Amino acid sequence: MNDKRIQHLQMQGIVKRFPGVLAVNQVDFDVRAGEIHALLGENGAGKSTLMKMLYGLYHPDEGRILIDDAEVKIRSPHDAIQQGIGMIHQHFMLVPSLTVAENIALGMKSSRGMMLDLRLVSERVRQLSEQYNLKVNPDVPIWQLAVGEQQRVEILRALYKGAALLILDEPTAVLTPQEVDDLFRILRKMTEEGHALIFISHKLHEVLAISSRVTVLRDGQRVDTIPTEQATKLKLAQMMVGRPVVLEYERPTCRPESEKLKLTGVSAMNDRGDLGLKDVSLTVHGGEIVGVAGVSGNGQRELAQVIAGLRPVTGGVIHIGGVNVTGRPPAAMNVLGLSYIPEERMIDGVIKEFTVSENLVLQDHGRSPYTRAGVFLNFRVIAKTCKEAIRAYEIKTPGIDTPVKSLSGGNIQKLILARELSRRPKVLIAAQPTRGVDIGATEYIHRRLLEERSKGTAILLISEDLDEIMALSDRILVMYEGRIVGEVPGGKVDVRSLGAMMAGAALDAVETA
Repeated sequence: MNDKRIQHLQMQGIVKRFPGVLAVNQVDFDVRAGEIHALLGENGAGKSTLMKMLYGLYHPDEGRILIDDAEVKIRSPHDAIQQGIGMIHQHFMLVPSLTVAENIALGMKSSRGMMLDLRLVSERVRQLSEQYNLKVNPDVPIWQLAVGEQQRVEILRALYKGAALLILDEPTAVLTPQEVDDLFRILRKMTEEGHALIFISHKLHEVLAISSRVTVLRDGQRVDTIPTEQATKLKLAQMMVGRPVVLEYERPTCRPESEKLKLTGVSAMNDRGDLGLKDVSLTVHGGEIVGVAGVSGNGQRELAQVIAGLRPVTGGVIHIGGVNVTGRPPAAMNVLGLSYIPEERMIDGVIKEFTVSENLVLQDHGRSPYTRAGVFLNFRVIAKTCKEAIRAYEIKTPGIDTPVKSLSGGNIQKLILARELSRRPKVLIAAQPTRGVDIGATEYIHRRLLEERSKGTAILLISEDLDEIMALSDRILVMYEGRIVGEVPGGKVDVRSLGAMMAGAALDAVETA
């Protein structure tokens, strides 16, 4: 273990170029012992690239890194660890079949040479758990731990290796509100012990709650560094985007129309061959947005795919507009007025080698007005329609013949939105519609969803972003282990109750607690 302490780390004039891209341009950044310094920026702003250079995954083309005023060279993660720098990645790097102690010991030298001394590792893990209130049993296999507990293991592993400075990349992305509270208590305890923390997040309220200072990057450059006490959500959003941003939306009173989507006792298998969706019943009326909240992996993907006709139903009935569509293929769903924004846009949403125009007419190219006599494509109409969609949906692309793989994530999502909404759906399934897109594109997508609501579309919004669910939903359903475990009105949300349901607590237990 390395007991190195870092009082002040500085990155000065950092530059990183990739072919055709200046990813980081003359960026200065610093963090001190005992503080949490938040790093904000849209996708592609340079924050991940900057941190990967600090952790030795990339090497800067220009600039220097100083620890306590002495310049250091960090050529690899091993060098970073030797300098007392650790990183908690958004996607955990743990082996599910191994215990907590075995995962922490991986790659570490043993006091017994060729033999692994797990007893010594477990003892040290228990000491660290107690010191930082991390509450993890070192002898339990990873697969038996909840997501929040797995994250604690990642933190313990970094502490075990002697990390004095910890980089946390989107650490709350898969946590319930209660788990976020627990994490923040741990992070505050770490700063009290003299650790320096860098907190990367897109959740502005969390940045305001946990950080001491905030640095904002835009287009690879540092916009500014300000004390958190001088920051607001609106100010930070404007710094990130470079223009005023709407974060709270005016929602006219919900006046539900007729029932347009109904599931009764629907069950389906997941990709592992287990029952991933268990006896789910729900309704969505025209003119309302019903949000589905839950921690990732609790049946949300299976729910969306079953409704879209992409996953077989093993039990129950699905109605769209009063028509039984159980077991029908996606094309039949489309004819009945279903549109679908999939969770995995590059896998299920577009064909990345196809052009913008080809993707825009992907589902309807065999129908009028895109074909003549049902055989020949009408390229003039396709081009005209696509240009109108690009303009109407503010899709940034060199042209309609540009391959989709050349577009940014936000523009690909806008393209999918344009295709699905141009069909004037009766029912819209929006699965993680803003995942991985920047704050500007998120604002645009939210506005479009609310416009569809006002047109009488029935919208099922499936999202792991609680802020998004609460901002847009008229009713909120909570999923846990493939079931709907509770429902709350959208305008009267208690975040702690919602979080408790997401962790598996029954609704009546939450209400009486």
